[in-house]
Amino acid sequence: MVRAAQIAVCTLNQWAMDFDGNFRRILQSIQIAKDAGVTYRSGPELEISGYSCEDHFYESDTLLHSWQVLASLLKSSICEDILIDVGMPVMYKNVTYNCRVAFLNRKVLLIRPKMHLCEDGNYRERRWFSPWTKEKTVEDYFLPKVIAEITNQITVPFGDGVIATKDTCIGFEICEELWNPSSKHISMSLDAVEIISNGSGSYFELRKANVTVDLVKSASFKSGGCYMFSNLRGCDGARVYFNGGSSITLNGKILNRGKQFSLEEVEVVIATIDVDDIRSYRNSIRSRSHLAAKSDPYPRIHVDFYLTSERFYEHSLNKLLHLTDEDTDNSLILYHSPEEEILLAPACWLWDYLRRSCQGGFFLPLSGGVDSASTACIVYSMCCMVVESIEAGDMQALIDIRKIVGRQDYIPTDPKQLCNTILVTCYMATENSSVETKLRASSLASELGTHHESIVIDSAISAILAIFSQITKLKPNFKAKGGSPRENLALQNLQARTRMVISYLFAQLMLWAQGRPGGLLVLGSSNVDEALRGYFTKYDCSSADLNPIGGIAKNDLRRFLKYFRVKYNISSIDDILKAPPTAELEPLDNQQLHQLDETDMGMTYNELGIFGRIRKQYYAGPYSMFCKLVHVWHHIHPREVANKVKHFYRCYAINRHKMTILTPSCHAETYSPDDNRFDHRQFLYNHTWKWQFQAIDKKELQLSKEKFTPKIKNASERLSSTTRFLPVSPVDTTELKHI
Repeated sequence: MVRAAQIAVCTLNQWAMDFDGNFRRILQSIQIAKDAGVTYRSGPELEISGYSCEDHFYESDTLLHSWQVLASLLKSSICEDILIDVGMPVMYKNVTYNCRVAFLNRKVLLIRPKMHLCEDGNYRERRWFSPWTKEKTVEDYFLPKVIAEITNQITVPFGDGVIATKDTCIGFEICEELWNPSSKHISMSLDAVEIISNGSGSYFELRKANVTVDLVKSASFKSGGCYMFSNLRGCDGARVYFNGGSSITLNGKILNRGKQFSLEEVEVVIATIDVDDIRSYRNSIRSRSHLAAKSDPYPRIHVDFYLTSERFYEHSLNKLLHLTDEDTDNSLILYHSPEEEILLAPACWLWDYLRRSCQGGFFLPLSGGVDSASTACIVYSMCCMVVESIEAGDMQALIDIRKIVGRQDYIPTDPKQLCNTILVTCYMATENSSVETKLRASSLASELGTHHESIVIDSAISAILAIFSQITKLKPNFKAKGGSPRENLALQNLQARTRMVISYLFAQLMLWAQGRPGGLLVLGSSNVDEALRGYFTKYDCSSADLNPIGGIAKNDLRRFLKYFRVKYNISSIDDILKAPPTAELEPLDNQQLHQLDETDMGMTYNELGIFGRIRKQYYAGPYSMFCKLVHVWHHIHPREVANKVKHFYRCYAINRHKMTILTPSCHAETYSPDDNRFDHRQFLYNHTWKWQFQAIDKKELQLSKEKFTPKIKNASERLSSTTRFLPVSPVDTTELKHI
């Protein structure tokens, strides 16, 4: 028999609350699918409203406008003769659900609410939605008037049902239901649901690209069937980047898959499947067949419509016959290295923010160190992607860049030229700055093509100090000149905060000075490890509009710069990587650096990464962290391990308040301390940790008396392999420096 169907999943770059733009992108995806002969199109999670509406989901307006968009889709001739499901919020019996709405030829077929909500990472779905708990049950939903007038329907099925066409059966999972241990695709497959559609809002995280691929392959391999995975793309208004990767998988083999990182707003992934392949595959798994024979049925909504057609059969058969398993996986599953992920994800996130904020570019304080250099390189990567997209014919990218630069005839010719147009970098020197850092900053700016300035800000700092001295009749001094620790710290912070004020002044007026409209977005460059440790001044130049690297670890940034240096032949990066990290806020010693970051912090960046992962990923407090590390760092005395853990947690507690004002950044590392979304812990601690530290002391004494004979030889394998044999620096047990 001939049972081939052409189906499509969509990757859309939606924007929370942008109902007009979201509607246009949905309609464009349907048009592309229909032109390709597709009979069933599915899209990402909450594509009508946008995923990150958050507390807007409480507003009746959000529900109303979602229905209005659906009404516009139902009325459009583009949506005729193609089965479509879209994602939107729906209120039923005064409860709001995250739903898929399936429709065909101006008839709503089914409203399927999400049954397992996501509550981890950056997700807080139960704040706005409730899960549908009535398994294999549908009830009557009374359609709003705006829809009923189009469909001539009073009620439609609402709940855990499936759609039975004349030739196959379609069921639904929504995002988290694929990840849940009790995934619905298992019970649906046992009840002969052959196509399972998942509208998802899965965001980017470093080194996690394989997770979704493994899940969809496993789901369709174990249960048989076709799994359609549609995912969002881009920054829709929050701190995450949705990374696409929509795919169609058949019986454990990926037939087609979309890109992860792209500026393309609408991407439609199409594949042809043979329904008989599903039936034969399932029937050959005898244990599955025995379970299916006694499975409870799902409510079926019967539809007078064929998904399959003879015109698709030859294409489907030829593709399957000429593709091996190795061909399918290698050609469609591209896993980027972490360095490539850093190159691409924050760049895409920046692009969405820039073009949707109606600003004219970026302003970046460029210090000549790894962090600000990484930020500049990410902007350059964004410029590369914009130029490549325009050269490939992406008209939306061209429209957007012309709006950004304020010229309707503008066409970027190369990334360096575009970088010069939209990125202003500035080295802000003080008497404590070295010649070397200034040269490193100017050399990198020259190679990237940024509009670069070097200024001296000592006069501004002196003016502020004069105000203080006028009132107090006192003049604070650095520690190196006889000042107290309080004076030393205040003088360091004054320099850092002055740079922030100057950054915003330049960002607001640089384009005015150039005769261009608009302003610049200020970019910060503080990494995730410094945030975790609190090693930055509150409201200094790390306080910005956006921080592309705020979710990335220092060691990952160093690896990224090495990759970037080779990829784009930027030789100035060599000197940046060789230079020791320094804030340059204290006086130079005979024109030589005196202040080094790792010495200041009392811990290395390697150690910070370990502390961060154990605290967040292994859910460890001070005592648990000590118990884990004492068996990993078995080459040092337990007392030294105890001192390191105590020092970290003391610094963490004193500086946790800084997490409440972190500049928004693109989420990347799994141990981010971002207080706003990802890491919900209090910001006022008893920094003595008296009870916890006493427990550590007791355990350390016990281990020392036993002469510390390691009892768990392979304990290090419980942690990331990167934590095993890292160097450990001496601990400075003094209180935190940068408050």
